[in-house]
Amino acid sequence: MTLPELDREEIYRYARHLVLPDVGMEGQQRLKASRVLCVGAGGLGSPLAMYLAAAGVGRIGLVDDDVVDESNLQRQLLHGTSDVGRTKLDSAVARLAEVNPHTRVVRHDTRLDSGNALEILSGYDVVVDGTDNFPTRYLVNDACVLLGKPNVYGSVFRWEGQVSVFATEGGPCYRCLFREPPPPGLVPNCAEGGVLGALPGIIGSAQAMETIKLLLGVGRTLAGRLLIFDSLEMSWREVALRRNPKCPVCGDEPTQTELIDYEIFCGVKPAPESGDRAEAGEGTEAGGGQGDAADFRPTFDERDVEEVLAMLDSDAPPVLLDVREPWEWAVSSLGERGARLVPLGELGERLGEVPRDRHIVTYCRSGQRSRTAARRLTDAGYGRVTSMRGGMRAWAERIEPGMRVV
Repeated sequence: MTLPELDREEIYRYARHLVLPDVGMEGQQRLKASRVLCVGAGGLGSPLAMYLAAAGVGRIGLVDDDVVDESNLQRQLLHGTSDVGRTKLDSAVARLAEVNPHTRVVRHDTRLDSGNALEILSGYDVVVDGTDNFPTRYLVNDACVLLGKPNVYGSVFRWEGQVSVFATEGGPCYRCLFREPPPPGLVPNCAEGGVLGALPGIIGSAQAMETIKLLLGVGRTLAGRLLIFDSLEMSWREVALRRNPKCPVCGDEPTQTELIDYEIFCGVKPAPESGDRAEAGEGTEAGGGQGDAADFRPTFDERDVEEVLAMLDSDAPPVLLDVREPWEWAVSSLGERGARLVPLGELGERLGEVPRDRHIVTYCRSGQRSRTAARRLTDAGYGRVTSMRGGMRAWAERIEPGMRVV
């Protein structure tokens, strides 16, 4: 491969790289010829993209379809106060142009899914996972394995972060470590569980370092190793990983050779019934079949916010159960519509506050915790339970525009 030349301005810009024996002129030219895809322009994607641009990576792809919210600014340094309301890619492109005008930023204003992932990822040398949800995390992993692309993984939660490199030749993939996702609602995302703002900066920077090493072909990467950072103790520990020969994706005889529906796989949305698609709201739990009377068990349905609003305005309104945290309720709630606050973590010990003779509608920020709450209520014998699809974010978007939701 013929490497691109560096002009005088670039030579001056990258002078501190050029004096490094493991980089030099050829290494910097390799960075200029490289193509890296960053999935997510949020907490991890911010330091990642800025350091890759500053390092002189020639083409950086960004995948994101979100807009900048004030609650992002405590950690997502690609965006500023004046960017609130803009798309994250509008903000990111402008910021990265300031970081390094020699880097070309390619926008992918979309949500990565099974239909577009292979096409998008195929145009890059390295893929970096900056996501905060399990469906996209498994999707990125599987697509990288199928395409033979290294997957630089990072995750953060509260005070702890993890970094590794998956899907390298002979190395393990994310599925070797986590064959199946946790049950929905068991592991909250950053919006629900919180994260200290500086932590994504540390983990995203580590991802940038691993990416640059992969592009240069220097050093020992984290392939086969999981690095775990505890910011409260300011300590790092390392876990050795091995490729699982029985892994369904990267094993010796893989059983999954194409992308699947990862929201169904992770339990985020219902699986269609054989031969037909189940309709929510007809006595099914997120699409499960009702079956024979002998097989019947209490279950719940999901309704859109418009349907919930219609139920609240009916002659027999349901009881609204907000399962978020008190600080979220303090920002915005449906208290004026009679909602009651029972955080998900306290639901088991406060069931006595939830009437059994009324229709219960659970809701949270985006719908994940409310589904878990609805399932727990039905398991406890509640007969009529609904989870509000999309949560307060959907309510604020479609029922009460201007409502602030964190």
